[in-house]
Amino acid sequence: MARAPKVTWNAITTWRWPVRARKLLGRMLPVLLALPLSEAREVTPASSAAAAVHAAEKGRVVSRFPPLRTADSLGTLLNHPAFRGFAPRMLPWDGRAYDTAMPLADIGQLLPYHSEVRPAVVVDALNRMVDDTHAGRTVFHDFHTEAEKQAHPALRHTGLFFFRGKPGAPFAVIAPGGGFAYVGSVHEGFPYAQAISQQGLNAFVLKYRAGEGGHVATEDLAAAVSYIFQNASALQVSTVGYSLWGSSAGARMAAAIGSHGTAAFGGQPLPKPSAVVMAYTSHADVAASEPPTFVVVGERDGIAPPASMEARVNALRRLGTPVEFHIYPGVAHGFGTGQGTRAQGWIEQATQFWQQQLRTTP
Repeated sequence: MARAPKVTWNAITTWRWPVRARKLLGRMLPVLLALPLSEAREVTPASSAAAAVHAAEKGRVVSRFPPLRTADSLGTLLNHPAFRGFAPRMLPWDGRAYDTAMPLADIGQLLPYHSEVRPAVVVDALNRMVDDTHAGRTVFHDFHTEAEKQAHPALRHTGLFFFRGKPGAPFAVIAPGGGFAYVGSVHEGFPYAQAISQQGLNAFVLKYRAGEGGHVATEDLAAAVSYIFQNASALQVSTVGYSLWGSSAGARMAAAIGSHGTAAFGGQPLPKPSAVVMAYTSHADVAASEPPTFVVVGERDGIAPPASMEARVNALRRLGTPVEFHIYPGVAHGFGTGQGTRAQGWIEQATQFWQQQLRTTP
């Protein structure tokens, strides 16, 4: 895999400090009152008082790492200290030499099969991982062994990103799309996981092997689910009532395991998911029994037209499978969270659907 050029990291950002913050500082560290607040710019581990005020004012986890901004470059992301050791696996393409000067505001250019890529949504989800890393939470899990990676070098591109909910809550695994050519985690992986975890449920985003077709990618999904089951106690997740989510190519993967199980793709023989969430795909394979399924598609989708998704929905309903189906007017393929479109809010609706299935899980 080509290495991105080294980019110098500039850990400088600008904060605006309101009266309430100054009062808190007065109680915590009076000497700081001698400094002009408008110039309090550097974020370092030593500036604990400043970090505490930031947490109080912004309602976020204190971070010794500078938050990302849409004006920051891909190089900034790739060299961010919070993502050391796995940053390339956050971006869509394997083996690509990125333009490290490209601002995150233009990250949609890396996602040719996607629409409605909102840089602010992308960056907010990335900053959630920055905060979690500072808090001592393991964000990235390398779920393939070194022996497996030596036998299949492409496995070095895989991994799981963990967005925690409540300890002991069920988990979702999210497979982003990208036509099996790339993996669009920044658009339809991390933002999904952030929204799910904010509702108290655990969420993992899968980085699978791209460029090797759907079966190989689904093998990675089966291996990831198996890894979570094996390590459920350490991860503090429940294995009862898990769900699989996917968009476009990723939805094909989620549906395939919903239909045939993890063992059919080299994983451990595990229970089927309690729910499958499918966004905009033309996947047609249907087994004799299927998990409850939540389906969304845009009215203007030219890659996975609503008619093809409706055909699957009808087939599921003939089996007696609980299905919830939404078509969003004026929306094209690859809309992700749907922020700013008629699809906005679908992640929360899908989570509610999953929770309904949890209430009926034995």
